[in-house]
Amino acid sequence: MKKLFVLTLIAGLFTAGAVSAQEKKEDKSKRPSPPAVATGTIKSGAEITIDYSQPSVKGRTIGAEIAPYGKVWRTGANEATTFKVSKDVKVEGKALAAGLYSLHSVPGEKEWTIIFNKTANQWGSYEYKEADDVLRVAVKPAKAAAATEKMTFSIDKSGKVSLLWGNVIVPFNVK
Repeated sequence: MKKLFVLTLIAGLFTAGAVSAQEKKEDKSKRPSPPAVATGTIKSGAEITIDYSQPSVKGRTIGAEIAPYGKVWRTGANEATTFKVSKDVKVEGKALAAGLYSLHSVPGEKEWTIIFNKTANQWGSYEYKEADDVLRVAVKPAKAAAATEKMTFSIDKSGKVSLLWGNVIVPFNVK
């Protein structure tokens, strides 16, 4: 009888612990920079998925207070943004194998460097290592037609991927 009582008590503790852990699981949609996903299939048939968190401008200056010019940035918020492509492609004319990458960038006033890094699962750019870069491409930012408060990615059928944020648009081509 004592054994049954002890076993029941232990089982109850494990169950309560599991329920408590589930209750503590974070609802990422409640974050100040909520999660978002951009997906698209380009002309070549390659599927692109960009999984990211959307920081807001909140009156700050891009290049100074947020996404500082000249420094590697996670190209989003929270976990590093990931870029997944289903087939081998060319980004700005340079080869990128099918796979999952973290997407970082080095913002600049006249040029942004878009970085595809082989370490997909990392928090922000804190553990980023340049030695793990698979591809870097330089692109020209432009003034956006309209301001975008929350950073957003778009992918069109032609393979144009655009980062829209504040008054800037940072496009790059995937073929």
